Amino acid sequence: MTDQRCDEMRLLLQADLDGELDAAAAAAISAHLAACPDCAPQQRAMAALSAQLRSELPYHAAPPALRQAIAARLAGAPVAARRLQRRLPIWLGWGASFGAGAALAACLALLLLAPAAPDLPGDVVASHIRALQPGHLADVASTDQHTVKPWFDGRLDYAPPVKDLAGQGFPLVGGRLDYLAGRPVAALAYRRAQHVIDLYVWPGPAGTPSSGTRNGYNYVHWTGQGMVFWAVSDLNRSELEQFVTLWQAAP
Repeated sequence: MTDQRCDEMRLLLQADLDGELDAAAAAAISAHLAACPDCAPQQRAMAALSAQLRSELPYHAAPPALRQAIAARLAGAPVAARRLQRRLPIWLGWGASFGAGAALAACLALLLLAPAAPDLPGDVVASHIRALQPGHLADVASTDQHTVKPWFDGRLDYAPPVKDLAGQGFPLVGGRLDYLAGRPVAALAYRRAQHVIDLYVWPGPAGTPSSGTRNGYNYVHWTGQGMVFWAVSDLNRSELEQFVTLWQAAP
């Protein structure tokens, strides 16, 4: 029959197979497996499954952006590991090095599973890039603001302002639902020659205007009349700012 020590050891079997434990912890597990008829078969089954997955699944190198994000999170791991170590159960205290190794492993898991800090400019640009794929730009394709605006009725819990700037060289081409800032939002699509401008609109408090560039796309952010606005495009900065100025001035 298994006991509490078996339950504790099984929590660390996968970490041992992945080479994540220090020498003391690995030795403790190895000694337990040699004497335990219940845990040893489970360890062999996990090892076989791990080997099968490694041999059959394709390998994909992590992109540089993912490596940088992980490295940034791991930068604070030692401090967090020391804090977490003080809260670990007594059974992890089989030795100073084992306790520190287990604490660090647990801390790293928490860090990697924790959500990344919000990056709204990056999310807005990423959404715009996705919308540029064929068939994704508009759920309702129309140059008529009186067609696009009522389309959002019943699909959102607010009425986004929709304006047509065709006379100023920025015609409306449609609208769609998107998801930003943790909620569904309205996305209005405009054109300038061959360039697409996405204008994202959702309710929000007044804030500080901002602008910038991400991955070659310019964005301008502002607030007004209880709404948050983000305009993004591969247009040059001056033309995008011209669009924003005209849109703000339009009735």
